[in-house]
Amino acid sequence: MRINKEDLLGSMMESMDRITYIRPEEIPGIDLYMDQVLGFINDRMLPSTRNPGEDKILTKTMINNYTKNDLLPPPNRKKYSREHMLLLIFIYYYKGLLSINDIRTLLAPITEQYFQAGDAKMRLEDIYNEVFGLEKDQIETLKKDVAEKYRLAGDTFSEAKGEEKERLQLFSFICLLSFDVYTKRLLVEKIIDELREDTGERKK
Repeated sequence: MRINKEDLLGSMMESMDRITYIRPEEIPGIDLYMDQVLGFINDRMLPSTRNPGEDKILTKTMINNYTKNDLLPPPNRKKYSREHMLLLIFIYYYKGLLSINDIRTLLAPITEQYFQAGDAKMRLEDIYNEVFGLEKDQIETLKKDVAEKYRLAGDTFSEAKGEEKERLQLFSFICLLSFDVYTKRLLVEKIIDELREDTGERKK
């Protein structure tokens, strides 16, 4: 196994620089049919997936299941609004980390209060802009954290030699990243459990 360490770290940094999100102003100002929703979101999100030629961001079955499981309000005469689109984007990011039940607990209060809120001071679009703006600002901090984990992994297995050392150090790096994800997922689940108790929602 020959992995150039500098190339690997540089490639990861470049990948993080390319992380983007769909801005509300990019979403069409008219309601869309299912096929139009799929086309819009898949076109913009597929380039950031692991296998752009094979991965599916959204399918008709997924959207129907989200509606069936109360993650997404039903469309109006088979048409989806800009706010439907924003919720679908939130769901896309959460589904790799959380269960359907957890996503419902997290989004339900937001949907109830801000979905089609009319002239309210705070709209779903405002919430979307606020939270994604925060995440964008975190990229540099995340890059430093990844680089530090990479350095720590490079100090492990100092007695190993050659390819064995490279393989074990790469394994250490993956373990550090995975532990970070695992720990943060536990924290998110803990917060959601507190929300569930607060609202008196029963676990299904």
